[in-house]
Amino acid sequence: MGIAIDVTLPYYGDVGLMKQSVRSVLDQRYPDWRLIVVDDGYPDPEPARWFTAIDDPRVTYLRNPTNLGANGNYRRCLELARAPLVLVMGADDVMLPNHLQLAAELFESHPHATVVHTGVLVIDENDQVVRPLGDRLKSFYAPSGQQSTTLDGEDMAVSLLRGNWTYFSSLAWRTEAIREIGFRTGLDVVQDLALLLDVAMAGGALVFDPRVTFQYRRHTDQDSTVRALDGRRFDEEREFFAEEAREFATLGWKRAARVSRWHLSSRLNALSLLPRAVRATGWEAIGRLGRHVVG
Repeated sequence: MGIAIDVTLPYYGDVGLMKQSVRSVLDQRYPDWRLIVVDDGYPDPEPARWFTAIDDPRVTYLRNPTNLGANGNYRRCLELARAPLVLVMGADDVMLPNHLQLAAELFESHPHATVVHTGVLVIDENDQVVRPLGDRLKSFYAPSGQQSTTLDGEDMAVSLLRGNWTYFSSLAWRTEAIREIGFRTGLDVVQDLALLLDVAMAGGALVFDPRVTFQYRRHTDQDSTVRALDGRRFDEEREFFAEEAREFATLGWKRAARVSRWHLSSRLNALSLLPRAVRATGWEAIGRLGRHVVG
């Protein structure tokens, strides 16, 4: 047996995709895992019925008595984690059979690591591999090369601020470290980036290995996509980057402060979405996205 891993799955949404995610955990070659599914009150009795039929003591299904929202349910999942390592997996994503094995190996070979990230393929609603513009840009900003890369301190912050190339639901974390830092309250879109930047400022390290072990699902009704098209995503990002720039300046991280102040990739993303925003939500979205584009 290796390092124990808790896979937490905050759930609210498509039942069929959630089942696919769970099956991908059940199919892991690495045996020392526990799956904790936290249903945030999705109005369908099928999840509770389906989990009752799963005969595996490593699987736990819980249902929140009241809806906590995405941020609150993420924090609830962290409270429930007990193993040395933890993942907060998306309820529509898919682990390839070697995902947990490689994550455990990376922590063993990089004992200083706080979080590890393996290679990711993006899939659509039909399980087909896709390469939207945003994900091509993520590949551009990600560390290059065939070997694992370690980032920490200001270098880690600058890399992520130039363009957040990570896929949060694929990340594996040291439980003690992520629980001590925790998710910031009041954030719906950039809570993953905020947590990674907090790790960097706390002296943690991110290890990236390009070997592909995870499939991240990208579809049009994702909350972050909807919030981007009507401008809410960029309202949150603009305020967030300004606050981070002030924090980095206080630390003396001049490069990180400058990159955060400019948040160029975020502004270019808003610019690229302007035509879709007009079609989806009308001309009123132009003002909100336009303010973000011009900084």
